Amino acid sequence: MRRKKTKRKKQKKIKEVSHEWNHVNNQKPLWMRKADDITHEEYASFYKALTNDWEEHAAVKHFSVEGQLEFKSVLFVPKRAPFDMFEGNNRKKWNNIKLYVRRVFIMDNCEDLMPEYLQFVKGVVDSEDLPLNISRESLQQNKILRVIKKNLVKKSLELFNELAEDAEKYKKFYEAFAKNLKLGIHEDSTNRTKIAKLLRYHSTKSGEDMTSLDDYISRMTENQPGIYFVSGESKRAVENSPFLEKLKKKGYEVLFMVDPIDEYAVQQLKEYEGKKLISATKEGLKMEESDDEKKAFEEAKAKCEGLCKLVKEVLDDKVEKVVISPRLADSPCVLVTGEYGWSANMERIMKAQALRDSSTGAYMTSKKTMEINPMNPIITSLRDKAEADQSDKTVKDLIWLLYDTSLLTSGFSLDDPTTFAGRIHRLIKLGLSIDDDDEVDKDMEDLPPLDDVDGEESTMEQVD
Repeated sequence: MRRKKTKRKKQKKIKEVSHEWNHVNNQKPLWMRKADDITHEEYASFYKALTNDWEEHAAVKHFSVEGQLEFKSVLFVPKRAPFDMFEGNNRKKWNNIKLYVRRVFIMDNCEDLMPEYLQFVKGVVDSEDLPLNISRESLQQNKILRVIKKNLVKKSLELFNELAEDAEKYKKFYEAFAKNLKLGIHEDSTNRTKIAKLLRYHSTKSGEDMTSLDDYISRMTENQPGIYFVSGESKRAVENSPFLEKLKKKGYEVLFMVDPIDEYAVQQLKEYEGKKLISATKEGLKMEESDDEKKAFEEAKAKCEGLCKLVKEVLDDKVEKVVISPRLADSPCVLVTGEYGWSANMERIMKAQALRDSSTGAYMTSKKTMEINPMNPIITSLRDKAEADQSDKTVKDLIWLLYDTSLLTSGFSLDDPTTFAGRIHRLIKLGLSIDDDDEVDKDMEDLPPLDDVDGEESTMEQVD
């Protein structure tokens, strides 16, 4: 019997392709991680990638806010200030905070997250509450963004205070960003006291170092009326100022405010920790005096009433009034400004403004008050000479010279430098015993006479 052959069916081969997926972006964003788990190198690497800076950051603040709203943020302080930080072309792009909403990038340079004075702070904000489809226009009206901004400013100031604990680090930070803090005093009324705590100034007792307002208050004498300061062009210009003579003798410390922005900041910062800020260059200067000092001052005032009246008549509208000075110890006289007007330094700053409106200066410029020192030998001799003969031309010439020199020592600019130079040249001629008829001085014949009041020939040569 033959067996039947069974046909085997051909099996089809089917190719199956399987895929294995590796999760590439499984690493959390740096701001979503715990601050304790992040190394300094990781922060530095993130900062450089965020800002394109070749240097590491000076300080970092990593925090999260939870409650009515929730967001996470990392803020960095750079080591250097941008060279164009306050230039007009930079104002449209001055914010350096990147805005994310639930890890989705929304906006670079969000202008509504930081005030202008904190434009140098760089970082990231990731909100859980803002809508993903938010527009730039609706951002400006968003209440959540205003709360975020308030918290960012608060945390930035905390970061600066942490920096201040290390004197060397804070010194470098302050050199770079002092102008920003002072701009904050001018603009941010809410945080003015907190920012004032961060300010540093040279003073009559600080030497080469700078002192804080808190340190100044700790050194104040018991009956000191307030915090004294003097403003000027430079430290060198103000440290030997005649305005400081009496204050130094009484042992009062005086702060040197030599940055132009200080003039604007001090207009807003009227007091600190209940202590009034008192300008040494303005009228109404008060300092603690003993009964003997008050008695001596009143006696000197009575003796010099006639001289004060004469000086006012000679100078006419150049000064508003002439009084006896409570602030001078050695110098013969000084010019002070009104308590609520521009100081001499502010007047200098405003005159230097390239696009200033000349009409605005007329009502802001303070009338000058001439304060004379009755104990100075020049003033006592001038008083005796005036009492002997008030019409003496030499007295009037000397009054004008005292006025011009006090303009310079008080920080003002001369109204007529040529006239002042003519007066000084005549004094030089007198010292060198050069006669007016000498040919050497023919080029000075056109100079105005020393006496500007009535134009008569000067008798300065009669001075012994």
